[in-house]
Amino acid sequence: MAKTGTHGTGGDPLLYGVDWNEVWKERMRLHQSSEHFADSCHVWKKEENAKRYDTISRRDYGRRVSQTLAGLEITPDSRVLDIGSGPGTLAIPLSGRVTGVTAAEPAPGMVKVLASNIRNEGIDNIKIVQKAWEDIDTKSDLADTYDIIIASLSLGMPDLRDAVRKMEEVCSGTVNLYWFVDMPFWEKLYSLTWPELHGSSYHPGPKVDCLFMVLYQMGIYPNVEMMTLDKEYRFSGPDEMYNHFRSRFGVTEDRGEKIMRRYLSTLVKKEDGDLVLSGNSVYAKVWWRCMH
Repeated sequence: MAKTGTHGTGGDPLLYGVDWNEVWKERMRLHQSSEHFADSCHVWKKEENAKRYDTISRRDYGRRVSQTLAGLEITPDSRVLDIGSGPGTLAIPLSGRVTGVTAAEPAPGMVKVLASNIRNEGIDNIKIVQKAWEDIDTKSDLADTYDIIIASLSLGMPDLRDAVRKMEEVCSGTVNLYWFVDMPFWEKLYSLTWPELHGSSYHPGPKVDCLFMVLYQMGIYPNVEMMTLDKEYRFSGPDEMYNHFRSRFGVTEDRGEKIMRRYLSTLVKKEDGDLVLSGNSVYAKVWWRCMH
């Protein structure tokens, strides 16, 4: 694998008879069709959910944010595009190190929190584009090209090949994608409870194996770096915990409520007066240098 990631003439478009972009589409379709599944845009539509995420990210994600920023080719002249920026977990610390950041984020709750954070911190070089990546017009919504493009755990696009092509269209430096290698902690929770809750399987989303093969078939041969993804949920009491997970588990009636509560009670630990759920998994940084 090349040291800085590279392009070739294109991998076998049907390696072993498989179009990996169609595999991505099907895995994403199954994932989003899981009965009672709430997609990320639905979850983060509510400002209260986005505020909770922002609080958790500021409290617990410092190491991951520092690690991410340290791995980017940042200069004071860099122009950054952050796809799926959320409340500014990366965009805000990046803003003080670069010329400007474009934060693409579709969820209304996340956008409200991001805009509030920008105002409160007196930041003047972050532009918000409230659209899903697949809906963005690169000519009218974005600012020319970007030295650094980031999509950190935000590859929810149904057509990955089209999404990557659009990234390359506006890239003058590197594309940096961060995605799951195995099931993250929250998907493990869902997969174990879904059959009893809903009488059907929970379908996890596509993982980095599929991402790599889509890129390979596009003639992109990226660097891949493996990292540990730690996840912790911390609540002041049981009601706060159950309210947080109710929509994520798709609970709509008393029977489901009892199942969810019983399951979570076997995992939760008490720590400094809080209720804590935690687990880890593996994610990867997949990155390459654009060739224009």
